Amino acid sequence: MIAYGITDRGLVRAQNQDSYTFWTEDQLLFAIVCDGMGGARSGNVASQMAVELFSEQVKAFPQLPPSDRMTQALTVANDAVLQRSLTDPDCAGMGTTLVTALVQPDKHVYLMNVGDSRCYHISEDGIVQVSRDHSLVANLVAQGKITPEQARTHPNRNIITRALGTEQHVVGDLYELDLHPGEFLLLCSDGLSNQVEEQEMLFEALYGGDESTCCQRLLDIALSRGAPDNVTAILIACGDETESN
Repeated sequence: MIAYGITDRGLVRAQNQDSYTFWTEDQLLFAIVCDGMGGARSGNVASQMAVELFSEQVKAFPQLPPSDRMTQALTVANDAVLQRSLTDPDCAGMGTTLVTALVQPDKHVYLMNVGDSRCYHISEDGIVQVSRDHSLVANLVAQGKITPEQARTHPNRNIITRALGTEQHVVGDLYELDLHPGEFLLLCSDGLSNQVEEQEMLFEALYGGDESTCCQRLLDIALSRGAPDNVTAILIACGDETESN
């Protein structure tokens, strides 16, 4: 396994409030993307705290089953972000989305998401959004009130219904899948998914060029369309060895 990542402020926002990291250890690969919210002074604090604390917790408890490691990590990160928002006036009301993946040595993947940061599975068979957005427009689509195409331009598309650090308890949706050679996972903030079509993600991962530059190519597409939000992406490529860049 190998991973590549990129983040960019975009062309409109004054600050990048996205955060991400990935690492490998004992043939495990871990990756996480968080998209902060709460104003210019605190969105980046929430996303950075969540990335750091979640990552530390996953690394600290290798004896736990993967799903338990992720659930415990979410609780620790949520408690810390919420406490900071309640005690630091500059951070009042802050929170963050989260999408994360823990890839086992046998290529079995555990995924978790909170909010509208996404995980896509890309293969020769196509592209599938594995995670489900916790957002107003996602609920409207599920209810059949609007189409996925209408959701992309809906005036309330930025309203999320679940976030880390905004309530005492938060539940992350857990998913599992198997990766096979030649397949990819793409973790991203909505700054990418709102600007780049799924078929463009599929093309760039499979046919657009070297996989090491895929995230840059996706970022370039978002920038070419104005990039009104911060843009972050991690591409996980399934190969025969575990490494990261």
